[in-house]
Amino acid sequence: MRLWLLRHGQAEPKARTDAQRNLTDVGRREVEGAAAPLQDQSLQVILVSPYQRAQQTAEIVRQALGFTGPVETVPWLTPDSDPADAMLYLDRRTEQRLLLVTHQPLVGALGGWLVSGHRDAPLPMATASLAELEGEHLAAGLMHLVGLRHPS
Repeated sequence: MRLWLLRHGQAEPKARTDAQRNLTDVGRREVEGAAAPLQDQSLQVILVSPYQRAQQTAEIVRQALGFTGPVETVPWLTPDSDPADAMLYLDRRTEQRLLLVTHQPLVGALGGWLVSGHRDAPLPMATASLAELEGEHLAAGLMHLVGLRHPS
């Protein structure tokens, strides 16, 4: 199984609600760069937070890759979602090559938990950081961190 975790690109500091914050021009460029390592990776699905900046990030990635598979908005990828809840939903998935587009602190906590088995060892995920994990099973402590790329 291969799992990619992508934090959204840089977003505007304020909007009516946190969920409505849009990507900045810098954030859009960051995401374009983050999409490059995903070329030729045979993604099966993109799962994305309902927040605007994550939706915009997923759309930039979809266009950059020419991805024609499903892009699903899921409510359990928001900033304050519990990694355990995300794991429950991910456990029900049958795909073997997934991209999650989400936020801090969830993305760091989930990635760290999958790799180390501990919630107190989050991955350092800046805006548009991309973590690549692999393993036989999607379970806490059973995934291997293949790579962690930060925007340049």
